[in-house]
Parts: sequence; structure tokens; C-alpha cells
Amino acid sequence: MKKKITKSQVIDSLKPHREEVDAIDQKILNLLNQRAQVVLKIGDLKKQSSQEVFAPVREKSLIDNLTQKNPGPFPTHALRAVFGEILSASRVLQSPIKVAYLGPEATFTHLAALKSFGRSTELIPESSISKVFDAVEHKRAQLGVVPIENSTEGVVGATLDCFLDSPLKITSETTLPISHHLLSRAKNIKNIQRIYSHVQALSQCRSWLERNLPHIPLIEADSTARAAEKAAGDPHAAGIAGEHAAEIYGLNVLKKNIEDNSNNMTRFLIISQLKSGQGTRTGSDKTSILFSVKDQVGVLYKMLKPFYEKKINLTKIESRPLKKKAWEYIFFIDMDGHIEDKKIAEAIRELEKQCLFLKVLGSYPKATV
Repeated sequence: MKKKITKSQVIDSLKPHREEVDAIDQKILNLLNQRAQVVLKIGDLKKQSSQEVFAPVREKSLIDNLTQKNPGPFPTHALRAVFGEILSASRVLQSPIKVAYLGPEATFTHLAALKSFGRSTELIPESSISKVFDAVEHKRAQLGVVPIENSTEGVVGATLDCFLDSPLKITSETTLPISHHLLSRAKNIKNIQRIYSHVQALSQCRSWLERNLPHIPLIEADSTARAAEKAAGDPHAAGIAGEHAAEIYGLNVLKKNIEDNSNNMTRFLIISQLKSGQGTRTGSDKTSILFSVKDQVGVLYKMLKPFYEKKINLTKIESRPLKKKAWEYIFFIDMDGHIEDKKIAEAIRELEKQCLFLKVLGSYPKATV
């Protein structure tokens, strides 16, 4: 029979381990400051050569390399988060950057911005996707974060519409798992008389709402965060939003994970004034283009033929009505590869012969889920 260990014996046993942790933490602190000194030198060199502070290719390569070498037991997802914040602080040391996003605080786009840029970056909320584009175009922010597609509801048309007339390019992308919760000041779901949320969130929870709250009016809000704000001011209302919104607006979570698809994901784009394809190829890149084709017999076949012949994988094809002319369409295509790859460049040149216009929106590293 094992002898029972007393509380004082446990405390005594913990002491040397805690001292060891303290010593390791001091080493980590010293190394972080040593790293910061090198980062400052890099920042000075970037200024001299007019290089951008945000280097998505370099940052992705750095974090991917570290996670591949991680022997554990420190969790990989935590390692990504820790180094994401280290990179965020390092950018600010080199030169403060401003990032516009579809706000307000606690929207999923806000969470995507935090994931991409960390808490050291100045994040500027904008009330619409077009205003995010405007903030970057007029240099009130160096970068912007906008949603482009959801795995359940498809493309975000407002983002495609903005790309049509904007000179901005795609610098990088990120993805975010989307979990919707029913939030309210009320403590019982039976007290809910109306539900607020963004149209995308309402669509993503449509089946759950029809099964569980079929007679409750659904009211559209500008964002999930605005829906939570409205619910906070109305004791008989609920909002559909993320858990972060519940914390900010002091709401009860009446029901978690009410999205119809448990694998619900949203993809976000980071936009900037950088030239298309700027940066080093990673070997795991994506290129996005936007174009309109001539209205003629067989045009869809001609449109896709260059990519088929060169064995280029098209990961997304989306059409959208061209608002300036009835019954004409723009197409948005994502493909595997980089604009500097010979076969990608050749296929796009072949496609352009069939087009009324064509824009390369950018080549950038694929997001790590």
C-alpha cells in the first residue's frame, strides 16, 4: 500500500520544478529580447530598401517550419498562436501597421484579423466591406481583412463586387472555423421573441432555427457583433454570434453550435496595395483572377481549355452578374500555383484572348487550416 503524501510534501516536491520553470521562463524572456534586437536591424534594412513590414510568405514559412520540427509535448496549435503573437509584436517594433476589417469588434472577420496579425497590431473596424477597401485604397490602413467565401453559403458577393473596380490585390488568406451560438440576456430560450443576426449567419443556421424556433421572427443585422449588441439591449431578443461576442456584450449562451454544418468554415482575404505576385513562391501557393468573357458559342469551353491542357487545378470557379450590363457575367477563379510559374502565366495569357477584361488579383501562400 502506497504511503499517502501530505500537502506539505507535495509543496516541497513542486518547489524545484517551479524553480526550473522560472529559470526556463527567464531564458525565454532573454531570447525574445535577443530576437527583438535582430528584428529591429531587419526593420532598418527594410526601410532602406522600401520593403513592406508584413511579409506573409516569410511568416508562413517560419511558422510551418517550426510546427514541422515540433517534437512535442507542446501542442502545435498553441505553437502557432504563440509565434503569431511574437510576429505581431515584431512587426510593431519595425513599423506600426494599421489593418482595417469588417467590424465591429467580435465579428468573425475581427477574429480572422486577430489570427492573422495578433493583438499588437492596430485593428480598425469598418462598417462594410466596401469601406475596408476604401480604407486601404486611401491609405488609412496598410492592409484589410474581408470575407470571401463560406463553406456552407458560398461566395461573399460584396467582396467580388469591390474587386471589380478596386486596384487592391490579395496578399494572403486565412481560414476560420465558424461556430454560431444563440446569445441573449434571457436565461431561457422560451423567453425569446425575436432573433437578430447577419444574413450569412441566419442562412448557416437555417435548419436549426426551423426545427427549434420556427415561429420566431428573424431580423437581419449588419454583422453578428451588431446582433449581439442588439440582444444586449433587449431582454426578449437573442443574437446569433460567436462566443467572443457573448463575452464582450455580457450575454448568456442559450445554445452552442447551432450552425447546420459542423465543418462550417469561412475563408478571408488580406488585401493591400502590393503588386500582384510580389514575394517568393512557397511551393504551396494560390493565384486568383477576375475576368469577363465575350458572349459567344463555346466560350466556357474556351475559357477552361488552357487550364485543362496545362493540368492546372482550379480550386474555385464563381460567376456573378456584371451590374453595369444585363446578362453579362464576371468570373472569379482560384487555381493552384503562382503567377511566376510558367504554366500559370501561359494559361492566363491564353485565357485573356477570350476576355473583355482580366485582372490578376494576386498570388499568395495557401492558408494553413
